[in-house]
Amino acid sequence: MCGRYAVRRDPAALAEEFAATDRTGGAVGADFNVTPTKNVPIVVERGGERSVRPVRWGLIPTWAKEATGGPPMINARAESITTKPAYAESARRRRCLMPATGWYEWQPGDKRRQPYVCRRSDGRSLAMAAVFSAWWAPNSTDRPLVTCAVVTTEARGELADVHHRMPLVLPEDRWDDWLDPARTEIDELLDPAPGVLGGLTLHPVSTEVNSMRNNHAELLEPADPVPEPAEQVALFES
Repeated sequence: MCGRYAVRRDPAALAEEFAATDRTGGAVGADFNVTPTKNVPIVVERGGERSVRPVRWGLIPTWAKEATGGPPMINARAESITTKPAYAESARRRRCLMPATGWYEWQPGDKRRQPYVCRRSDGRSLAMAAVFSAWWAPNSTDRPLVTCAVVTTEARGELADVHHRMPLVLPEDRWDDWLDPARTEIDELLDPAPGVLGGLTLHPVSTEVNSMRNNHAELLEPADPVPEPAEQVALFES
């Protein structure tokens, strides 16, 4: 899954990296500890223009009666995104990229709550596949609330040692197809592209990232892993 990530670059730099126009209007900036329901930058293509725009992380389907209720829908499984009612319409017609410097992950059952970050080894931004939706409050004439969700897939390689799910990371040669609003069939884009995993690196980071109150560039830096609890070490040594 992807429940926390970082965006080191500001929207202007992201626009340059993704050959897009910055349309965020200052609504978002660099964020080293992005949490659900925050406004985040996405890359979208509409009307022949590719642009960076701000949306809220946590998808609300167009048919929802209210914007609240239940956990935010931050992830959409690649295996069911084209058939699950909450995501199917967006998967066909409203796809985007969520730029990220890296995403954080925690190993289930790890009492140490040791965080890891996965990022590109060349320092460039990741392009996480995502979908978005525009929701209007009933009987409202206000602007719609635009929200998004990251597409996730089964983790592979060393990433599977930390968590069984990971974001669907798209290489640059798939961006056009994913963003194309005229394309409605995407099954062949939902499997990780060969070679993507080879360009990723995974390392432990400071447990400071465990708290959403902490937000600074050092959260992305490698850190020594938290030691195993004494009683657990003793168990394996006996």
